[in-house]
Amino acid sequence: MTSTTVDERARTYSAHGRPFWRRALLTREAAIIGILLLVIVVSLATVRNFDSPLTVTYLLRDIAPILLIALPMTLIIITEEIDLSVASIVGLSSVTVGVLTQAGWPFEVAALAAIVVGLVAGAINGFLVTVVGLPSLAVTIGTLALFRGIAVGLLGTEAVTEFPETWTDLAKANIPGTPLPLIMIPFAVLAIVFAVLLHLTPFGRSLYAIGLNKEAAQFSGIDVARTKFVLFVLSGTVSGFAGVYFTLLYSNARGENAMGMELQIIAAVLLGGVSIFGGRGALHGVIAGVLLIGTLGSALRLAGVTSDIINVITGVLLVLSVVSASLLAWLQSRRAASLGKRRGARSAASAATV
Repeated sequence: MTSTTVDERARTYSAHGRPFWRRALLTREAAIIGILLLVIVVSLATVRNFDSPLTVTYLLRDIAPILLIALPMTLIIITEEIDLSVASIVGLSSVTVGVLTQAGWPFEVAALAAIVVGLVAGAINGFLVTVVGLPSLAVTIGTLALFRGIAVGLLGTEAVTEFPETWTDLAKANIPGTPLPLIMIPFAVLAIVFAVLLHLTPFGRSLYAIGLNKEAAQFSGIDVARTKFVLFVLSGTVSGFAGVYFTLLYSNARGENAMGMELQIIAAVLLGGVSIFGGRGALHGVIAGVLLIGTLGSALRLAGVTSDIINVITGVLLVLSVVSASLLAWLQSRRAASLGKRRGARSAASAATV
């Protein structure tokens, strides 16, 4: 009887041995949400005009592309891969829609073609990573330069600024009666789809399995290559859509559009609790991470802080998020080892008693 009880206790996951409130609240995601709320409260109390509806509107407009691309990026990083080419895909899709519109194509067709360009770019990344077997870091550094070079080569130093007013006005419009930009509707739809996909489906569970142990996932029947290929295609497609929105928002198609945005996206994803080593993360934490970086940046700009200082603060947040994740993993491994030793000692004592 004693031996059976010990065995059952040994099979219990330590994380689920804690009370539910601790599992729900004592997490990195909850901490990021708490910090976000604190930044909002402090900014409302100390920063002039931060409480203006226009501040909310411009903040959400500016971070909308980051929010959109952070969704597939979360899934990619959970599988222990990365996509550094997303901002270049935004620029390439922006140039595509600009060039085609300038050539007389209907805007709707040009926008669809730009999204397809994003899909193809994502498929190229996926092919090189999953079929050729190259590391995603090396591949996407290369395609970052490739896609950006194509975008700049198509337009050079020129810019396309003439787009149908109906579409540019729509990109800048708000949800009626609110300060929320209209782009938040497609974002909310995509966020729900990605959240369900990640947290409530076997496909989502397979992503965590791949991130924790790719070989074990393969032996358990998960098609690792196909799964990663799908993720890179999703990343490229969403980046293409973000490029169309970016172009309409600023009425400007240039090869340099969104340059450097990939660093903001990755910083927000890691800050939101996704482990760079794969196998861990949640979308609500990532969304909170994007909002935290955006809100902090908006408050600092209103307070007169220069963009260079804001970039330094963002970099510090990124470093702290990675360091804290590593420190937390080390503490958890130490605790698990200590718990295992205690259980072994109890098992030995029980066996001696029997």
